[in-house]
Amino acid sequence: MKFGILVQEGPYNHQASDSAYNFIQAALEKGHEITGVFFYNDGVINTTKLMDIPADDRHISKRWSDLGAKGIQLIVCVAAAKRRGINPDVLIENARIDGLGQLSELCIESDRLITFGD
Repeated sequence: MKFGILVQEGPYNHQASDSAYNFIQAALEKGHEITGVFFYNDGVINTTKLMDIPADDRHISKRWSDLGAKGIQLIVCVAAAKRRGINPDVLIENARIDGLGQLSELCIESDRLITFGD
């Protein structure tokens, strides 16, 4: 099955980012395909490389960048990113900023779109 993922919550103060990441890992282990991850609303905060993480905590933005390095497209909503001061200069590696049209494409390419966050 092909899954598209929509992340709408920021890291660390909500579980949505961790749940999305864990879902993707489990789906890949079962042989499913992830057509892409779209970060929307506060979810775009997951994609900033400006996080300064304590050594004993999980590095959420690095997790996402590592998934992108495996070929999973990471798409950051341009409007949501601009509202939160995220631009290409502070974006993690393996992610790109694009428009809502890419969310529509993700829906078309996927059998299911799974949403994490409000």
